[in-house]
Amino acid sequence: MTDTKHTGAALLPVYLVNGEDALKRDAVMKRLRERLSKMGDLSFNSDVFEGAEFTGDDVVNACNTIPFASDVRLVEVRGVDNLKKADSEPIVAYLDAPCESTVLALVAEKLAKNTRLYKAVAKHGKTAVIDCAPPKARDLPKLVRSMAVGHGVTFSEGAAATLVSLVGEDTVHLDAEIKKIVLAHTGTAAVGEQEVLQLVSRTAEAKPWDFVNAFAARDTARCLLLLQRMRSVSPHALMPMCTARLRELICAKSMAARGNTTPRALAAALTDYAKIANEKARPKQDWQVKDHVSCARRFTADELRAALISARNTEQAMKSGADPDAAFREWVVGITAKRR
Repeated sequence: MTDTKHTGAALLPVYLVNGEDALKRDAVMKRLRERLSKMGDLSFNSDVFEGAEFTGDDVVNACNTIPFASDVRLVEVRGVDNLKKADSEPIVAYLDAPCESTVLALVAEKLAKNTRLYKAVAKHGKTAVIDCAPPKARDLPKLVRSMAVGHGVTFSEGAAATLVSLVGEDTVHLDAEIKKIVLAHTGTAAVGEQEVLQLVSRTAEAKPWDFVNAFAARDTARCLLLLQRMRSVSPHALMPMCTARLRELICAKSMAARGNTTPRALAAALTDYAKIANEKARPKQDWQVKDHVSCARRFTADELRAALISARNTEQAMKSGADPDAAFREWVVGITAKRR
């Protein structure tokens, strides 16, 4: 496709906007539409395909349509990761010789790299595939603060973390709540944690790994709070996660006693142990165990061993008629409560 004086770099005939971050996907498509609108009226020169009421041939026919009073057409296909093979194959074939006056935008949540459609797009250049993967959970508070600035306000660190805790990791929902807060916010001061708590209702469940981290830190109050916020997570699922963390803390305590307290060494040791035990688990990363040594110091070696034994007994009781929630909660309190 030829360059234009309005757009700078040349447009590619196809883009794959791929990733689970819906807000990022929307932003990419908005920028693409704005760029193409400078080249002509998109109201006459665009098609959108969504749902199951179209075929791959319909998409190809739209791509091969000559634009009207414009240099380019836009054809957007949403949900291409759900296309049947019979409908994706005509698009793959089309991409061997695409129409020079059409930009085909394929939008997907999770189109695998090993699919023929992904490979057909990637052949058109490094910028043909636009990654819209969601941010990592640990980066969300920083992202919230950046999004807030874009809406004309600033968030304190506590306010951003609180919003993520209440709403969850969906950036579309986070953006919607930020807009709501902006409408209610007055003055020039940063939005604080209390303001977020007053304006935003909890819609997100707590994450199991947050509970396990609180458990390892012997924070009883936070454990009980998080249990209330995990209605869909069974204690039968949480118990093995807790026992796995206890074993990791035992390892961390043993290595610390020998003077080795680096997260890298602990991660490597835990990875090796999993291989020896023939456990199917991903290798441990440094960041996953960075707090293990400090948590291990909160327990004595005897307490950690006793916790594993009591875990076995509690799990047997949970499977033998005892109320699983009550038994698990009692076990958690017993393990995390500080000894006097």
